[in-house]
Amino acid sequence: MTGLVPVDGDLDTGGFFEAARRGELAVRRCNGCDALLHLPRAYCKRCGSWDGRWETVAGTGTVYSWSVVEHQVHPAYPVPYTILLVQLDDEPAARFVGHLDGSPDVSIGQPVEAWFDRVDTVDGDTVVPRWRLA
Repeated sequence: MTGLVPVDGDLDTGGFFEAARRGELAVRRCNGCDALLHLPRAYCKRCGSWDGRWETVAGTGTVYSWSVVEHQVHPAYPVPYTILLVQLDDEPAARFVGHLDGSPDVSIGQPVEAWFDRVDTVDGDTVVPRWRLA
């Protein structure tokens, strides 16, 4: 992977990156009422619980929306590249943002699958889920 490396030890998102290191895609869910907490957060707005868990999802989805970026905003991301909004197959309320290199032929509803990109960092390595056309 080229690009910026996320902070993977954050309290709210650390479990997401732990799952990625195992080759799994995960979402956060409330233990009090089973609500989806996505984007990940510690507090459930539905029931008020601070008790949550990370739950593995299939890592497959469809393109909900997409856009090709042609104006470079960071040297780590050469243009063109395609930004995807992916709706998960087994958890449709969760959508993930990702990118594809270049400007491939993409359409709404097209199937995609997660893959896991290992990035060497000063502190070891970080694994970042990415998407590819299925």
